[in-house]
Amino acid sequence: MRDLAMDFCETAYGSVSARVRAAADAAATGGVRLLAVSKGQPSAAIRRLAGLGQHAFGENYVQEALAKQDELSDRGLEWHLIGPLQSNKCRVVARRFDWLQSLDRLKLVEPLARHRPPDRPPLAVLVQVNIDDEEAKSGCAPEAVAALADAVAMQPALRLRGLMAIPAPSPDASLRRAAFRRMHALFERLRDAHPSIDTLSMGMSDDFELAIAEGATMVRVGTALFGARAP
Repeated sequence: MRDLAMDFCETAYGSVSARVRAAADAAATGGVRLLAVSKGQPSAAIRRLAGLGQHAFGENYVQEALAKQDELSDRGLEWHLIGPLQSNKCRVVARRFDWLQSLDRLKLVEPLARHRPPDRPPLAVLVQVNIDDEEAKSGCAPEAVAALADAVAMQPALRLRGLMAIPAPSPDASLRRAAFRRMHALFERLRDAHPSIDTLSMGMSDDFELAIAEGATMVRVGTALFGARAP
């Protein structure tokens, strides 16, 4: 009997990967990384996707992620925190994650650097930008990016990699395109000051091709890979 869950996983992963490659080729970006957003998904689903070659996974909630990391420690996966970071979680995030994509305030920088184990590579950090100035959304204002990025770059235990954003949801693709374009412009300005940055993380299941067209180098895809989560 065929494993229906594995069949779905293979089909979805193949389709998304092909779409990412096609969009990257069309944009002549030189390659786009796929981050599988696994929040709310069981470890078995992550293991299936890892078996197909997916290496990087994004989680929103620290405690949920830690349990999965323990269960999947044999896979050697790369773990990204993409949800908001609370101050009291800096220590465990610095110790257990490979990437933090949601840095949005200065007071988190020092504890992250202090708690990063010296035997691990520097924690890769993206500054999250609230590009559409949404009141209830995490992220710093665009004008605060430079100072926050400078603070990260001064810490040897951290490595500034670039920017992340979640534009406001809208059925109007032109509005999302405009937000992605503003993010790319902000990324290019930041690269003038920090030439080594290489990551602009934006675009999700319903708009990652649009994001790639506007300069994304990493896309965060969940539903298109795993299917809709149970309510």
